[in-house]
Amino acid sequence: MKIYYSLDKLVAEGRRRSASLSVVSFDLFDTLLIRRIHDPDLVKLPVARYISCLAVQAGLNWSWNRVQKLRDAIEKEHRQKTGEQFEDREACYPRFMQETLAAIFGEKMAPSLLEQVTEYELATESTMLVPRTEFVAWLKELKGQGKRIFIMSDIYLPAAHLERLAERAGLMQYTEAVASSADTFLAKASGKAFPLLQEKYGLDKGAWLHVGDNPISDGLRPAEFGIQALVLHDSTEKWRKAIVKRYYNYGDGRPFWRGRCLQQLMMPLEAENEARHPLYVEGYNFFAPLIGSFVQRIAERCRELKIRKVFFFSREGWTFKKVWEAAVPALYPDGQLPAVEYLYVSRMALAGASCAYQGLTRTNADIAFLPLGNSDFRDVCRIFDLDYGPLTPHLQRHKLTPETTLSPHHAGYDPKNRLRFNEMLEDEEFQAAVRSQTRKFNDALQRYLDDFGFFAEDDAALVDIGWLGTIQRFLYEAVAHREDRPRCHGFLFCATRGIPYPTTPDNYIEGVLYDRNRFDLAGSSILYARDVFEEACRAPHPTLNRYRLTETGYELEFRRVDDATGQAEHVQDRHYTPLQEGILDGARRYGAASALLGYSLDDYKPWLNYLLTSKLAFPGTAEILALKHRHHLDDFHGGKKPLPQYAQSQQHLWDRSESVLRFNPLLRFRYFLRHIKDRLNE
Repeated sequence: MKIYYSLDKLVAEGRRRSASLSVVSFDLFDTLLIRRIHDPDLVKLPVARYISCLAVQAGLNWSWNRVQKLRDAIEKEHRQKTGEQFEDREACYPRFMQETLAAIFGEKMAPSLLEQVTEYELATESTMLVPRTEFVAWLKELKGQGKRIFIMSDIYLPAAHLERLAERAGLMQYTEAVASSADTFLAKASGKAFPLLQEKYGLDKGAWLHVGDNPISDGLRPAEFGIQALVLHDSTEKWRKAIVKRYYNYGDGRPFWRGRCLQQLMMPLEAENEARHPLYVEGYNFFAPLIGSFVQRIAERCRELKIRKVFFFSREGWTFKKVWEAAVPALYPDGQLPAVEYLYVSRMALAGASCAYQGLTRTNADIAFLPLGNSDFRDVCRIFDLDYGPLTPHLQRHKLTPETTLSPHHAGYDPKNRLRFNEMLEDEEFQAAVRSQTRKFNDALQRYLDDFGFFAEDDAALVDIGWLGTIQRFLYEAVAHREDRPRCHGFLFCATRGIPYPTTPDNYIEGVLYDRNRFDLAGSSILYARDVFEEACRAPHPTLNRYRLTETGYELEFRRVDDATGQAEHVQDRHYTPLQEGILDGARRYGAASALLGYSLDDYKPWLNYLLTSKLAFPGTAEILALKHRHHLDDFHGGKKPLPQYAQSQQHLWDRSESVLRFNPLLRFRYFLRHIKDRLNE
């Protein structure tokens, strides 16, 4: 037996020795496969939560703690009985798990339940296993040399289960057979597994090399039997596990470390850890945990409220839906999840439709003047899809023209004109003309929503990035006249609430990562770079301009892509492609890691707040230059220039030049002080 403290030296020696040998056996766990977690028993906890959920569905009151306690007790009893006949006190998973499930479910136990639970446990275990790159390369060489390769493990999982794990890790293509102590109760620890394998497969122990990580089971015992043995004590791997253990244990009393532990479990290992585009890294490490916790909270709320369908909105919703599909099924394996749908909607497409029954409200008109580039009635018509020609007589009646300045941010503004405009909004003849013009857009919208089952739901979750909830406001106003409209539960990534939302029991919004109604200074750091989040999550299709009626129904009219703006968006999409790839890959790892930890947004929020503050409020210059969008389209925003004092007031940290960012050391601190002041004055 020889012990090595680095993987490359062990493999080099193994190659040298195996050249004259015909048989090589490997330990599986912590040798061929490393675990992302420090304690393999942690895999049992999500399984206990899964069984608890299945029991609740069957009408049985079993908490996951009670399930885990019962499993541990039955497994311990099985090991004690095994110890009466065998030196190795091993247990067999199918036997003790069958007994555990029978005790929980009784007569309600389905014939397929054991296989169902087994598949989930193996799938969970598999997400925590990573094949060691150097061992895989060596296995491939050994296979090519015609060596007989075996995998041996002391564990409660039988060989059939280990084969499924090895297959998922890509190891079975090199392996002749897998041996587990759970099948025979003869383990490597006692040395009984080696003669058993020799007899079963007719092996020559003089031509046999065994590789593992345990100095007793994989070193002393095979050496006593006459097998050459190499033992790995990988200090780097032990240090990595020690870090995970420390973060996990810290998280028991300090929630901040729960998010740090999550990211540690999400880290790519071995062959996963390859050179990537810097934006991919940002998507994986920064955006994926934020969006993953966002969709996890939505899933929690939907389960609480018994919502059966989630509609993802706007172009950002396209990415949110992708993250949901990558992460949420792993978080809730019991299947009690709502169906999900992506709807093509936008503020521009819904604005006109919202006027079909209520007309143009004063609040909606105020929303139109929020962007500094909008100044007059032409901008209102552009946003709400109105033809100002037929409306000109109404303007004249109120002493206005389409070009009259109505925004205080622009030259020529007279408060009297804004009062006249507000009076026109109370003019029923004007509103009748508005309703007449926009009715066709509303009819097309209703047909579109009908096709996607929107009105078939009593409750619907509406998911959008934010910020004012304008899309949900316009949508609800467009369908408010229908008695079969669903209750609209709006979940926004960030709710800024710059204009009060008309909250009712049937229509409300809540910000998940940040909500202005809940004071959260660190969470409000999102406001530093809202455009970055929009662009990072944007779908690879142009924005929707309107719903149009046709002879056969309706059609969706998207913004053109062949003009300068469309080409700029195409450049933007290409720029953020690696970032979105990182988000989706990170989402898959988020789902697996969060399922194992059993945590959710409330647990991760202190860590996420740290990420938001450090990345957005105190970013490095290189981070801003890499993450900042190249082009940003806001169809609500007009092309008119506001007065200089208003234009300058809108300049944010992420808008500053590279030279200012690099050579003004107090810049970020000053912006943060202003940010605190703004939040306190809200």
